[in-house]
Amino acid sequence: MSEKAHDVETHPFHADEERKRQKRIKMYKYIGIFIVFQIVVITVFALTVMKVKTPKVRLGNIYVQSLTANAAAPSFDMNFATQVRVRNTNWGPYKFEAGTITFMYAGLPVGQVYIPEGKAGMRSTKKIDVMVSVSSASLPANTMLGTELSSGVLVLSSTATLTGKVELMMIMKKRKSADMACSMVFSVATNTVQNLECE
Repeated sequence: MSEKAHDVETHPFHADEERKRQKRIKMYKYIGIFIVFQIVVITVFALTVMKVKTPKVRLGNIYVQSLTANAAAPSFDMNFATQVRVRNTNWGPYKFEAGTITFMYAGLPVGQVYIPEGKAGMRSTKKIDVMVSVSSASLPANTMLGTELSSGVLVLSSTATLTGKVELMMIMKKRKSADMACSMVFSVATNTVQNLECE
């Protein structure tokens, strides 16, 4: 009789303890799932948002305003309008310092254009309209220029480096230099650009 009474008395206590144990196990499971979820979120955040990519500088469409070329006495003078595009794919703004784009013929400078300091916003492209003047006046005597102009084309290249900082979360700043190398082929007959490639 006493054993039955004892079982009745202790059973509710054991059931209560078991319920508490089950609740603790469930709570630890939830905490574990939450910690794993946080680790995944932080990892994805670090690999995407916090990864700093190098911005890109490119030339947009070129519109020739004037082009004078002489194949007999090899020379050229040209004015054209274009757009400098600073593309920022980062999750923070890219503030860049002033710089210059140098235009060249056969690796020799024939003109420059100034790029003012500016800012490309988060995951956006900053567009800067510029007018460019190039001339063969500073070139040494070049028989290749005469041959090229006789074939009806003028091939130029351009290079630029913009230096600045990418700012993430308003706390982290990373210095990045954006480089540009473009080549362009102009038609002397039609005063238009036939091809433009930038990398």
